Amino acid sequence: MTAAGALALAACSTTADSGETRSASAATPKSASGDAAYPSTYKPYPGAPTALVGATVFDGTGKEIDNAVVLLRDGKVQAVGTGLDTAGYTVIDGTGKYVTPGIIDIHSHLGDYPSPSVSAHSDGNEATSPTTPEVWAEHSVWPQDPGFTRALANGGVTTLQVLPGSANLIGGRSATLKNVPSRTVQGMKFPGAPYGLKMACGENPKRVYGGKGRMPSTRMGNFAVDRQTWIDAQGYDGKKRNLAKESLKGVLDGKILVHNHCYRADEMALVIDMAKEMGYKVTAFHHAVEAYKIGDLLKENDVCSAVWADWYGFKMESYDGIPENAALLQNAGACVVIHSDDENGIQRLNQEAAKAQAAGKRMGIDIPDAQVVRWLTLNAAKAMGIDAMTGSLENGKMADVVLWNGNPLSVYSRPEKVWIDGALLFDADNPKMRPVSDFELGQPGMGDVK
Repeated sequence: MTAAGALALAACSTTADSGETRSASAATPKSASGDAAYPSTYKPYPGAPTALVGATVFDGTGKEIDNAVVLLRDGKVQAVGTGLDTAGYTVIDGTGKYVTPGIIDIHSHLGDYPSPSVSAHSDGNEATSPTTPEVWAEHSVWPQDPGFTRALANGGVTTLQVLPGSANLIGGRSATLKNVPSRTVQGMKFPGAPYGLKMACGENPKRVYGGKGRMPSTRMGNFAVDRQTWIDAQGYDGKKRNLAKESLKGVLDGKILVHNHCYRADEMALVIDMAKEMGYKVTAFHHAVEAYKIGDLLKENDVCSAVWADWYGFKMESYDGIPENAALLQNAGACVVIHSDDENGIQRLNQEAAKAQAAGKRMGIDIPDAQVVRWLTLNAAKAMGIDAMTGSLENGKMADVVLWNGNPLSVYSRPEKVWIDGALLFDADNPKMRPVSDFELGQPGMGDVK
């Protein structure tokens, strides 16, 4: 058994989090959006009252607090400030260190494209139809993906959104997960998080389906298929169940958030217009390498941009990507999120944010560290619809917290301890809390298996 598996089973015995039990009534959808199906069975791991004392805090809202005290109790942030009473708390000395909210990755494929990366594990793209809103990413998630614990230990990632791939115009529902060991995906599902709907525009859908002699094969075909799909969904009344239309109706009713893979500025502007025509809202454009060209439009329509620090040029629609993208968006007052879309990049989102910050500084846009941390925490939570519960160190929010051994925007800094809902799930100083999977250890004799 893996260390992560042992931890998960231990938690089952102490928190009744089997990830497998639910009532028959709970298993039956209660609305057109299907929001009662496959419910979260997540229960926080047991924690202890903890006081982090003496560290510099970037609270996720843009504030920096020096020589701070952060109090965690009963899975929640109790208080953040200076000179707070720590009686009754286990005190951890944070002198010279930094505290942030848990890092949130808004765009991940962990579990759907797990390690090892082999064809048998390729479960993120249902590339059989241009629109597949009926599929749910969570039904492909493999909870034993070693990428989850690597993201926790190396990147301080406490929450992530797992999305279907971008072969399709409409790829299906996303799953927002707490980054905890569990035997089932339901045991990881973030309680109360709204579903997202993954959409894509541009080169990917027209290449995948145009190459098969099917529509769409052009950008105008992309929009035509999208528009007709939305029109067909508008009259859905739920009397005769249709899984695809349930997801689309959930979007039209404001229960499901749209996350749209889109690179070019002109297409993002067209998608915003299509959303207005059809009666939905885009919560975030993902990748968005040309977002800097329309920062004012994105701000006006309250659409976040989930971007890389410096990926560009790997296909024509990414050719105009620039490393100053995030800084220019910040300067325009738009919502910026740094994302990974990568099983390795998720382990260093803090460094990616620092690269984007540095690119801005070189062109004269100086963004404070505390504001940059917001790109990895509260802004991501906002775009995922969970900012009332996590993303910042504010009283009453989930105690998803990272203690870094130095400034998190330094290439030399790493997570030292990570709490999720107040439970210490990673401790660099404790080998028993540094889970390693069978995949990472290797399996003797597997080379002889045919």
